[in-house]
Amino acid sequence: MPLTEPLDDHLPEKESVDVARGADPDGLREADAETASGTGTDGTPDTEADARSESEPDTEVEPTLPEPVRQRIVTLTAAVLPGLPTDELPVPLRRVAKFAPNRRARLGAPAIATQLAGDPLFRQRVASRVIADAGQLGVAVVEGTAPAAADPVEVAALGYLARPAGWRDLVEASGAAVRAEVDSAVVAELIREAEQRATRAEHDRAVARVEADKLRDELARVREELGQLREEARVLARSLRETQARERRATELLATERGRANRAAADHDAELRRVRARLAEAEAVAGAARQTAKEARSVDDARLWLLLETIGQAAVGLRRELALEPTDRRPADFVAEAFAEQPTTASSARARDTDDPARLDELLALPRTHLVVDGYNVTKRGFGEMSLEQQRKRLISGLGGIAAQTGDEVTVVFDGAERMHGLPPAPRGVRVLFSRKGETADELIRRLVRAEPAGRPVVVISSDREVADGVRRHGAYPLGADSLLRRLARS
Repeated sequence: MPLTEPLDDHLPEKESVDVARGADPDGLREADAETASGTGTDGTPDTEADARSESEPDTEVEPTLPEPVRQRIVTLTAAVLPGLPTDELPVPLRRVAKFAPNRRARLGAPAIATQLAGDPLFRQRVASRVIADAGQLGVAVVEGTAPAAADPVEVAALGYLARPAGWRDLVEASGAAVRAEVDSAVVAELIREAEQRATRAEHDRAVARVEADKLRDELARVREELGQLREEARVLARSLRETQARERRATELLATERGRANRAAADHDAELRRVRARLAEAEAVAGAARQTAKEARSVDDARLWLLLETIGQAAVGLRRELALEPTDRRPADFVAEAFAEQPTTASSARARDTDDPARLDELLALPRTHLVVDGYNVTKRGFGEMSLEQQRKRLISGLGGIAAQTGDEVTVVFDGAERMHGLPPAPRGVRVLFSRKGETADELIRRLVRAEPAGRPVVVISSDREVADGVRRHGAYPLGADSLLRRLARS
């Protein structure tokens, strides 16, 4: 093939274009100008150009080079490019000579091949250096006596560059040797593939024999299983015939039982109709009985109403005969008149009988309950760190909440030799009392309990055992201070 080849795709776009065009355009124009004028770059006559023109034949056709020979020529030329003076390098190859060694032959191959084919003087300069580097083999190639043991590609490359007598024969012999090597390699590859196919065929034959043995064993096992299946089929067929016979007998029995069931259903329907008739009669009787009971109850209600009306009229007549006037005052109000300047309105409350606040709630739920509280006994137990004034305020505020929630009458009693002045007004439903000089709050509480009528629920809150025992003898319910404190904490 020709020495030139297409541009390398691995070149950068700008470099590959420049190399293919023979470096930069300015260099080409400079070389053309120098050639036209017949002078070198320093203005002297270009003797090398004359020698190049004398050495080039008028027409010389480049031989077709085998690919290995072409690559070897480019490699040898690329190796000697850096050693040539710059003025001896063609302009397109000056840039290629600056490439790294591993890129020079690969990227500059098109430009190198073009210059070798078109510039005999450059080829002679390269040949002289390559022959010198080749040593005895180069000398032998120049003399036309290349050793038979030498690499034909190397000999053809050196012959192409040096071009001794018969160099075309060297190139053709190299091509024939390369083709022979390629043919030998192809034949060897075919032989190797044939041997591999034969080996695979032998292996496949052995595998086929093993598989055939397995299939024969499998066939024998299948035949044995087939015999077993046939025997099972005969047994199943016999069982099927017996089952069908039992099914026919069961069908006949089912038809008989169905007839019996139909007769029993008819009897049941008849009995159900008779029961429904009796039920209708019973419902009629029950309706008549309910109507009779309703009429009897109406008579009883009329009698009861007449009795209550008579009792009410009798009570009104008795109140008129005794001249009893309506009053809003309570027995405790009469006791409070001796200790308070201004009586407060009474209200209702609820109570209970231990320190459990649930018991207090239970007692406060009784109608018209009167809650009496031993003030300082409760406050010193629950708010002892406060001053007496703060204790009173906190307790009275909490009792106001209870009075508002329950609607019961609430009275709180404090010890006090003198009447306290400047006290804030008590909450609605709470009565605040202070004992007189010479009298304790315990005695005042007992007087309040004795003033209540028998049967009215009175709850006394005090942890003093003497107070609790005294009020219990008068029918009151004594509870500990903790029950009220827990009740206040909960609300």
